[in-house]
Amino acid sequence: MNSMLWLIAILFVSMNALIAQPKGYNYDEGKVPKYTLPDPLLMTDGDRVKTVKEWETQRRPEILELFKKEMYGRAPGKPANLKFSVFDEQQVLKGKAVRKQVEIQFAGKADGPRMTVLIYLPPKAKGPVPTFLTLNFRGNHTVADDPNIRLPHSWVRGRTKGETVDNRATEKGRGVAKSRWGVMNILKRGYGLATIYYGDIDPDFDDGWKNGVHALYPKPKPDEWGSIATWAWGLSRALDYFETDKDIDHKRVAVMGHSRLGKTSLWAGAADQRFALVISNNSGCGGAALSRRAFGETVKRINTSFPHWFNDNFLKYNDNENACPVDQHMLVALAAPRPVYIASAVGDKWADPNGEFLSGIHANPVYQLYGLSGLPASKQPPVDSPVMGRIGYHVRSGKHDVTDFDWEQYLKFADKHLKPRKK
Repeated sequence: MNSMLWLIAILFVSMNALIAQPKGYNYDEGKVPKYTLPDPLLMTDGDRVKTVKEWETQRRPEILELFKKEMYGRAPGKPANLKFSVFDEQQVLKGKAVRKQVEIQFAGKADGPRMTVLIYLPPKAKGPVPTFLTLNFRGNHTVADDPNIRLPHSWVRGRTKGETVDNRATEKGRGVAKSRWGVMNILKRGYGLATIYYGDIDPDFDDGWKNGVHALYPKPKPDEWGSIATWAWGLSRALDYFETDKDIDHKRVAVMGHSRLGKTSLWAGAADQRFALVISNNSGCGGAALSRRAFGETVKRINTSFPHWFNDNFLKYNDNENACPVDQHMLVALAAPRPVYIASAVGDKWADPNGEFLSGIHANPVYQLYGLSGLPASKQPPVDSPVMGRIGYHVRSGKHDVTDFDWEQYLKFADKHLKPRKK
């Protein structure tokens, strides 16, 4: 009988291991390939950056251009006919919040590509408030139990390439993702929260670049914007609106994203220096995790499963990560001297928590150039034990998600870096 129980236990553990680790992908630190990271302070001509001016005028533009050319893609600037329309503004949540809804028309036409920004602000704020700007996966109406939030008008993420729409895109979906947002806690701490359904900007499937904002532009060339760069472009258009809103402090906006939208927030913060603080939540490959580690999700896997996320030039680095002239620590460094927070989850090995931490560590030399400490840790901290310098990091217990614990750290980090210091 004991032998039978042992056999069952072994089979159970083996089956769980197969479920946890997709076939052909590495979760073993001992099998991480040898790699050498590009030096963020070494210019392509061989000269080493010695001053902030050299970083800002020479090396930073050089790295930014490499990421555009080889990975995320070049995006157009602000559209000439961009139009903002505030169609809802009132006190809600029993007087504990001011809700605004803003339609941003990318071509200035109501029947053209457009996105809706949902904004919650503290009701008794004395002047413009610092604000978290995020993208969401299922629609603004999923963020809170609020019957008057506009439902999605565009493609909605479903079960098969966007063709199958589930109930979360309808009235039944109101508030289903509220656990990820903590709206009341954010407001109580004196911050605003703004969110946009990412499908309003660009649908998340390989549609041949025919929908969303891409309908206004020619088909992308190999070095032009994939969906991540497109979603980041949409975040910048929201920031364009914030510059016109007297209730939002557009100079103190934190861009935050989870998973593929964490990849997006990192790129948005790199491409648009107006963002004051950048937050990556479980962003993994193509986000905060070092590509050269090939741990969990890899460049080849991401390019195969989601060919629309990056530009076509990035395909060159399938099973060839060491040939890429950049890696993700350099993406983190592009935010310098602005604060960056990187978050991992111990149960999310697919996103390579250690690789995310190492990106923060290897971005430190750029922050130190500014006289800042960067990430104040020499090794990955214990679970649920955040560290916060100019770069913050934690690996929390749990899985691939956004939790109250995550938000508590982001609020503390924002208190440290975004709120004015008391005299």
